[in-house]
Amino acid sequence: MGSLPPKLAENLSTGLLLLDNDLKIGYLNPAAEQLLGASRQRLDGRIIDEAVPSLSPLRPFLRRAVATGEAFHRRELTLEIPIPAGETTVLDCTVSQTGDLGTPGLLMELIDASRRLRISRENALLSQLDVSRSIVRQLAHEIRNPLGGIRGAAQLLGRQLPEESLREYTRVIIREADRLAALATNMLGPGNPPVRESTNIHEIVEHVYRLIRAEGSETIRIERDYDPSLPNVRLDRGQVIQAMLNLARNALQVLDQEGRIVLRTRALTHYTIGTRQHRLVACVEIEDNGPGVPEELRDTLFYPLITGRAGGTGLGLALAQDLVTRQGGLIEYVTAAGRTVFQMLFPIEETDDGTTA
Repeated sequence: MGSLPPKLAENLSTGLLLLDNDLKIGYLNPAAEQLLGASRQRLDGRIIDEAVPSLSPLRPFLRRAVATGEAFHRRELTLEIPIPAGETTVLDCTVSQTGDLGTPGLLMELIDASRRLRISRENALLSQLDVSRSIVRQLAHEIRNPLGGIRGAAQLLGRQLPEESLREYTRVIIREADRLAALATNMLGPGNPPVRESTNIHEIVEHVYRLIRAEGSETIRIERDYDPSLPNVRLDRGQVIQAMLNLARNALQVLDQEGRIVLRTRALTHYTIGTRQHRLVACVEIEDNGPGVPEELRDTLFYPLITGRAGGTGLGLALAQDLVTRQGGLIEYVTAAGRTVFQMLFPIEETDDGTTA
């Protein structure tokens, strides 16, 4: 490692690799192992782009850096390096000469850009949701206001009509007015602020498990995978049940007769929601093995009135996101063909004595 203290390099969160002039890996720290999804033993001594094929787009830049001594920086490399969970990550990469370290070659610094991009994406989503939610609520008010008059007029008209066949038309008007009123109420969302209390999240998940097990087909497997060490979370129990139930029912509706749903809980450390980093976050996952979210819906999935299902209102996911953000949390998701995971994230707050509540 030359003049760079080994203990410092081993404890950095930035991934460091030392390459010789043939682009062979002479050293990588633990952070680089984690980012590249491979051990030091497997990578040591190998040419960088052969050991990690996803880095092959960097080869001409690395060769130029060796030949000219020119440093370079690339932001948000779309290298999609596989990591153990089967997902991908995006990296910022800086390459410079190692002359100052007393050995010829290149120093490659890798920084995980996924967190920064996720925060930016979440902030944009929350901002757009606020705007769309405001528009939808105004629209719901405009729809709901005349419905009472329409319903009342239909009732009066029904009393005046002499023939039963004609009165049936007024009953249709009343039923449709009631349906639109219920839809408008759902669009408005809950009127009261959340009443947050210290709650065992597993009691909520178990309640939802029992409900969807009763609603789903017997051929759909519903599995549970809980982290028993998860502490209590301050939230509104009724609102969170509704949000979780919307997500679980959404999973049921996209599955065929041989489907599978997994309800999972985990604790995440040092996780950022919006612009705030939390020391501890409760994560409830609802995973299904359905077809995945259609590409054209992925950026607008939580917008009101957006749906990919025939007969759907497009309000279930939007309402779920609204209910969770009221708790100071957020819903995220990852999707691919055969696997979709919705994550409900809730900050676990600390009390004055340092314990969680």
